Amino acid sequence: MTVLAPPRLRVTTLDITSAVADETDLLSLVPDVAAPTTLCSWLREGDGLVAWGRVARCESSGPTRFSDAESWWQQVCAVADVVDGVGAPGSGLVTFGSFSFAGDSGHRSRLVVPEVVIGRREGRVWRTTIEDVGAASSRADAAGAAQAAPDPSGPAATVIARGSVSAQQWPEVIARAISRIAGGEVDKVVLARDELATSPTPIDVRRVLQRLVERYDATWTFAVDGLVGATPEMLVRRWDGTVRSRVLAGTVRRDTHPAPLVAEDHPDFKDEHHVDPRLRLISSEKDLEEHAYAVRSVSEALAPHCRDLVVPEEPFVLKLPDVYHLASDISGTQADDATSLRLAAALHPSAAVCGTPARPAAALIAELETMDRGRYAGPVGWMDSAGEGDWGIALRCGELCSDPRQMRLFAGGGIVAASDPEAELAETEIKLAAMRYALGG
Repeated sequence: MTVLAPPRLRVTTLDITSAVADETDLLSLVPDVAAPTTLCSWLREGDGLVAWGRVARCESSGPTRFSDAESWWQQVCAVADVVDGVGAPGSGLVTFGSFSFAGDSGHRSRLVVPEVVIGRREGRVWRTTIEDVGAASSRADAAGAAQAAPDPSGPAATVIARGSVSAQQWPEVIARAISRIAGGEVDKVVLARDELATSPTPIDVRRVLQRLVERYDATWTFAVDGLVGATPEMLVRRWDGTVRSRVLAGTVRRDTHPAPLVAEDHPDFKDEHHVDPRLRLISSEKDLEEHAYAVRSVSEALAPHCRDLVVPEEPFVLKLPDVYHLASDISGTQADDATSLRLAAALHPSAAVCGTPARPAAALIAELETMDRGRYAGPVGWMDSAGEGDWGIALRCGELCSDPRQMRLFAGGGIVAASDPEAELAETEIKLAAMRYALGG
């Protein structure tokens, strides 16, 4: 574990509800001097957290990356001087984090502590300032007044290049996975591919987030240390003694200009394209099977930590701008003192992003994808000093490269015996649409 020694932090949270209009976009409060890689966010439907600057950082790797990070955070919290005038999940001392998908990855997982956090929940707005009392302040918004509107000219056009495996080769990869499933190695495996996006100018992370928030408001829009995206999947939320998880698996495209929907016995009915895609999804044996594996993996992982666990018998259809998903919301009352990060570690990797059984599925991923996922499909989110927090799965996302004009984009899908290789390629194209749009596509 590479760690900046736990600092002595002074933390002050003030209620600023009266100074911020209800319709104010929290991203508009980020100063224009905030460095792209220090910008953090966790936003959904106007609520959440935005943050910038950095007073502390922990990097961890390997199988102990979660426990090492939590141990460091506990040390930070133990010596912090906190004055919290709000007392809500996300007020007071907060860290943002993103973790690598694989424990043997060369990528490091990160926890970062920002200098300034602005939060909103249920109409209440607060501002937290965090300072290392043993170091000179480097706060970028010294007076707290600097604000900048997004560039009205919009994002620069980007060029998309193939990643580790081209789109044309992807059906072949899926066919090999289906063959391995038929051979009994796994029941389900989740495979992903990447693309490289290049912009003529350095990528404006705040602009990317703004476009994601505007189009994908029902997702959790996140940014942590150069990882940016809009995930529809909540791995785990721990608030006020309640644990929740939103499981997604099973996807169908939303047609921008759908054919008229008619009953199968109607004289105008021609083919399946006249059937509501939500009905196709909810009746698809392939998608229901894929979803059932994901729900079972999450409920089994949460069971030791919860009582009164509620697991829906049937999924519902979640509508997003580009797709419909099969979704299930699982909830329970926490039965132990595990922090939200510890719960996320217990859940990762779920069948929704790895497969089942997990160990052979992970091995098959490493063999067939021919790339390092890095922090894609790993837990991403935030946690406060009480262990409350939200951890999503880093999906529909991109990671800034060392060249600030470039970003790796990722998308994947669950493969079962009934999967169709060409349909799986189409699903990744749909999922890549979110970040392509955010980058100006």
